[in-house]
Amino acid sequence: MLQTALKLYESQGSPNSRRVRIFLAEKGINVELIPVDIATKAQFSAEYAAINPRNVVPTLILEDGTAIGEVPAIWRYLEEMYPEKPLLGTDAKHRAMVTMWERWAEQEGFAAAMEAARNWAPGLAGRALPGPHAYEQIPALVGRGEARLGHFYTDLNSRLETVAFVAGDRFSVADITAVVAIDFAVAALELDLPEDLPALRTWYATVSVRRSLSA
Repeated sequence: MLQTALKLYESQGSPNSRRVRIFLAEKGINVELIPVDIATKAQFSAEYAAINPRNVVPTLILEDGTAIGEVPAIWRYLEEMYPEKPLLGTDAKHRAMVTMWERWAEQEGFAAAMEAARNWAPGLAGRALPGPHAYEQIPALVGRGEARLGHFYTDLNSRLETVAFVAGDRFSVADITAVVAIDFAVAALELDLPEDLPALRTWYATVSVRRSLSA
């Protein structure tokens, strides 16, 4: 495990934080984890706002104090600083494929799960969107988010009928985003993987046993 002086403000209850923890575990990078209790809305404290004005987790703090928010930006920094075991692609073509499929997984799966959960969860009343501004929940978006997830499952199954992993022949951040989206949908929305999607279920079983998934 590679030791660093980096600090990651994160939450065990945050799917975005989990995406970064899995990335770190896959690459064998050890950073100091600083918990932010989002259940008590600690992300809105003045102390945390000074670190991340968007009031969201995770945030990576560099040795010089620079704060990096947003999962793709954190991934990019870590990949360039620690290029061993690449997760963002190995050459120009592969990097483009990983970027394309990770963005698809985030838009069609991860965002759909967030849309459904944030517009349903009682604890998020008035906080239907992440960030410093208050937005009321829209109940109709729960059903739309769940419908989008259903399409995500079937479309991902079709993709995985032709490749071993989401972006091709090796594990990447596209798989991280997809599996975190599914785990969240199963846990928060009880949208289990359908039995009639064998390629998706096989991939999920393969990916879920990776040691990094418990990070």
